[in-house]
Amino acid sequence: MIRRLAFLLPAGLALLAGLDAALMLLGVWAPVAGDDLPELHGILMVFGFLGTVIALERAVALARPVGFLAPGLLGLGAIAVLTPAPLIVGQLALLAGSLALTVLYIPLFRRNLDDAILVQAIGAALLAGAGLMWIGGAPVSGLIGWLTGFVVLTISAERLELARVSISAPATRIFRLLVSVFVLALLASLLWPAVGGPVLGISLLSLVAWLVGNDVARKTVRGPGQTGFIGACLLAGYVWLAVAGLIWTLGGPITSGRGFDALVHAVFLGFALSMIMAHASVILPAVLRIRLPYHPGFWIPAGLLHISLILRIGIGDGLDLGWATQLGGVLNVLAVLGFAIVAASSAITATKKRTGSVARRSEPTR
Repeated sequence: MIRRLAFLLPAGLALLAGLDAALMLLGVWAPVAGDDLPELHGILMVFGFLGTVIALERAVALARPVGFLAPGLLGLGAIAVLTPAPLIVGQLALLAGSLALTVLYIPLFRRNLDDAILVQAIGAALLAGAGLMWIGGAPVSGLIGWLTGFVVLTISAERLELARVSISAPATRIFRLLVSVFVLALLASLLWPAVGGPVLGISLLSLVAWLVGNDVARKTVRGPGQTGFIGACLLAGYVWLAVAGLIWTLGGPITSGRGFDALVHAVFLGFALSMIMAHASVILPAVLRIRLPYHPGFWIPAGLLHISLILRIGIGDGLDLGWATQLGGVLNVLAVLGFAIVAASSAITATKKRTGSVARRSEPTR
């Protein structure tokens, strides 16, 4: 557990730095001030946090030491961009980590030739493409489609992987087609932004429709406890992904302004963070070998996340009310930190109970 936790610590640092940068971008007080930090907000959150966590989970699934090269490089790259070292050092490490993640999927795919693994590999390749373009001088705002592709394809394919038994062969073929259209639309948006942007939005909406139609979350959301919580988080995430698809469809290529703010946070907070909240109690125990039992307190930060996004995107960005965007953004940060605190508390409590139980069983009988 300790060795795996070492790979997760840089992801946690990237998350904290990214949240700090978010507060600076909102124009409110931030614990740490840095001139370059706001520009690194998206890189830290996607490459440093999401990329490292996903790479670590895949490395554990591979169960080979070489697999940990990907999360190691991504984590080191995230740390490097925060240091006074030349930016290119961190950029190269992040690119190498994303390439290592792409290669990591090759032996995983060879195990059973699973379509879901292939789609995840395509997502990792999009992350590497974003890293290469960033090194080439592209602004982070110009990488959003590629970073969205990494997150959406990875998570969608994981849902396919988890629900393989309940998804029919025709539905799987449709999924492959939708992924192909999404990637082609993403490439087209580089050459013909005015056409590729709306097509990208339509393809994203089609993926959302497939996910909602084939995910068991529609049934499990009515279940008690952890089952209902996971289902609710999944469906809420799909709603925000649909919002992003609508923005792309109606707004075309967006690289700044209120539409850009709404698009970015609908994808990376509304969708990605909601998915992490849904799967935390399932994935983290497998990755770190610690218990993370479901706790009703999970509903509080999860609910706050979506309420704050409604305030930020629906009222702030939608009605051009700066105070709502700012307040919603601050509540976004509190929701993420709150979930981390509740999850850590649940894990610590479970560990203490388990340790006490083992100690009692090992006591000699009198």
